Amino acid sequence: MRVVIAEDLALLRDGLIRLLSAYGFTVAAAVETGEALREALLEHRPDVAVVDVRLPPTFTDEGLRAAIAARAEAPGLPVLVLSQHVEQLYARELLSDRRGGVGYLLKDRVATVGEFVDAVRRVAGGGTAMDPEVVSQLLARSAPIAALTPREREVLGLMAEGRSNAAIAARLFVTDKAVGKHINNIFAKLGLPQSEDDNRRVLAVLAYLRL
Repeated sequence: MRVVIAEDLALLRDGLIRLLSAYGFTVAAAVETGEALREALLEHRPDVAVVDVRLPPTFTDEGLRAAIAARAEAPGLPVLVLSQHVEQLYARELLSDRRGGVGYLLKDRVATVGEFVDAVRRVAGGGTAMDPEVVSQLLARSAPIAALTPREREVLGLMAEGRSNAAIAARLFVTDKAVGKHINNIFAKLGLPQSEDDNRRVLAVLAYLRL
């Protein structure tokens, strides 16, 4: 599985190269600027890209903009954002694109190497990997989200990670039936179609981010 890495910090970039190589990935390119990222993505067409948001020269949102630009030319190109920041405007644009895998993880909230590698593989396979904190920040200014209870927000965040009802129940120490009830309430309050398919549930969450 081929991967392109975009990270401006040399030590972290080298660490990602070594880590992903150790888990069977082939690093096609490792770059440190937005322009270099766009060029590498279009040249190599990797199975997945691991992208920091803030890259030289301005350290604002070059990474995200480069990923979005590359996906415009190569629709469905899987992108996993790995950053310390939630850039709301371009994050919404990236995550609302249903073509191909997408993900957004916060560096300081990735608990284990296994969790990170699983997220990379999930996005490469066309799935979604979302940090609940990212979902929370993106939805914070949307009026319908105010109608959700704290528990429903928690369930929504776990849904966005791609977890099944059983996995959510185990995480929250509640029954599957209780989780199902929360999910039905979430879709009803947000005006989203109900579905038992986990991937479609995540797509529904991401589609809502465009509102």
